[in-house]
Amino acid sequence: MLSKAVAKYINSLQVKKYRSQHQAFVVEGAKSVLELMHSNFELEHLFITEAFYREHTTILSKGYTYAIVTEEQLVKAGTFASNNAALAVARMRQPGVPEVKPTDFVIALDDIRDPGNLGTIIRIADWYGITKIICSENCADFYNPKVISATMGSFIRLQVHYVNLEVWISEHSSTHAIYGASLEGENIHKMTLQPAGIVVMGNEANGIRPEVARHINTLVKIPAYGQAESLNVATATAIIIDNFRRNG
Repeated sequence: MLSKAVAKYINSLQVKKYRSQHQAFVVEGAKSVLELMHSNFELEHLFITEAFYREHTTILSKGYTYAIVTEEQLVKAGTFASNNAALAVARMRQPGVPEVKPTDFVIALDDIRDPGNLGTIIRIADWYGITKIICSENCADFYNPKVISATMGSFIRLQVHYVNLEVWISEHSSTHAIYGASLEGENIHKMTLQPAGIVVMGNEANGIRPEVARHINTLVKIPAYGQAESLNVATATAIIIDNFRRNG
């Protein structure tokens, strides 16, 4: 069963302060929990429904410790409005120093505040084979339940690092190709690009901060053909990364 004490602990992990204190985070839903079980993340708790148990007995027989609970208990403990499958608590990975070679292809995010946007960008990066994302320190927290949910399991395959982005970009500007998304940039459709270097995406409302932008080698823009004022940052990231991959 899911005790009141454990449910309270799981609820507390919705807050960054307590995630940091306990070095743990919550994963909800069948797909994300299954991805987690196939990863090298360490599991603290695994709660599943009878339906999930019947469907996944093979993987559960591989030494996992779990408890069967009701859907109502999963919903009360987690953040989902409905959850008929599973909820897990996992240990955070210890962040290392981000090592990026000039031939690597990475995304850097400057002040991306919306958890859904960050999670979707992680999923996009996974789709396009990008394994590293560099975040400014004021970006949404990678282990936020909304971020984890939006990645649809892609969180297990990416390294996400939080740095002083201005300093980090300046340290790489002389050795790496650094691109930034900007309305003042060059039309990306008219450029021949290779999937290497660092692509910087800015804040949902304000774009890339000036102190970061001054270290960028090349500004690029997605041309508009209609009257929309702007694109969602995750959508823009997908379009830009796709243009890099077209010739790669």
